[in-house]
Amino acid sequence: MARPDQIWDFLQRLTPLTRSCLLAELERLELCGVDMPNTSDIQAKLRAEFRKDGTTQNRATPSRYFFAPLEPLLVDGAPEHANSGRIARGSLTPIWEWICHDLLRTMARDYNTHMKDLIAGDRQREAQQAAAAFQVKVVKSLEGTLGTPDGAAQARARLAAYTASPAVHGDLTKILVALRAREALAKFNDGLPTKLTKFDDAQVAKVMALLDSFAKKNADAVAFALALVALRLRTPWQLIRLATKAARSKKAVDVAATPYAIAVAMVLDRLEDKRLVLRLALKHNRVLIARDTLTEIYDTEYALQVRIDEFDASDWGQRLHDIMDTIAALVEAEVSRFPDEVGHVLGSRSLRHHQSFGGRLTYLAWKGRDAITDSVSFCKGLIGQS
Repeated sequence: MARPDQIWDFLQRLTPLTRSCLLAELERLELCGVDMPNTSDIQAKLRAEFRKDGTTQNRATPSRYFFAPLEPLLVDGAPEHANSGRIARGSLTPIWEWICHDLLRTMARDYNTHMKDLIAGDRQREAQQAAAAFQVKVVKSLEGTLGTPDGAAQARARLAAYTASPAVHGDLTKILVALRAREALAKFNDGLPTKLTKFDDAQVAKVMALLDSFAKKNADAVAFALALVALRLRTPWQLIRLATKAARSKKAVDVAATPYAIAVAMVLDRLEDKRLVLRLALKHNRVLIARDTLTEIYDTEYALQVRIDEFDASDWGQRLHDIMDTIAALVEAEVSRFPDEVGHVLGSRSLRHHQSFGGRLTYLAWKGRDAITDSVSFCKGLIGQS
């Protein structure tokens, strides 16, 4: 078996792009729960190379200019679960390789050569213009390639040469939608408040007005607009207010019929993100991180169940049930390692603080406000009909 120093010597002979792809693959496999013994040192060295010193991962490159409009939509790691409105950062490198070697080989070569000169001369405005022009070419080519079953199948097959992740093809289709709507998304993003701390009725109304305007011409990119909203929220579950506000009632079936129903699925996506964070925290004995993560998970579970009526009977409810079952198994396995008389912080009932007296008061306040809001909406509807 090769020694770690021999493996690192071999990796140093590979191109930086290949090493970056390797890091993304190792992280993806770890997030998927694949046991990879003796790779922690390799991952640490690769992260130090690409994410700490600012010379490789963070420097201006032709690909970074090209993907710049997607930056607010990127999520670190490479989870294989659904991730509506977000694109895995780890997907960018294999997709860029595919663009340069398969999709538009000659145009990409010319773009890279031209961009290197612009970057070296610190001509940022020209570099941004060149990237925008190449984005248009890539979008047109992607529309033709992914627009037919044969083209999409060929793209999937060729992408497999650059990554083993089946999620990258899905991210490629997301990139097409996001680049096509990049100007509208930038305008929408600029129109949002810097922070949505309370996300009360007034703020919800303002955001919904922006969303309605955006959706008229960019219906297929609504999930990306919602992802931009989520970045401003204090807690991710608040995103569901955009779906419940647009519904005629708080019943799950009515919420599912709204234009922004995908917000609920996006909250569940983030719950799965938290599950992965919890698993890794437990694996590395980071108990405090695990505790805080588990508290957020319980808060999100509670909010979904009480803010949407008949939630447990819906498809969303079944997905939540499946997620919470896996989380319960993680927590039980961790807590069982300690004697009952010792206890474990993850087994504390205080983590589900909504079950306390104060939590029940909050629940009653939510329900009371919802009832008042529904009554006001009903009265306005009657007045409008008269």
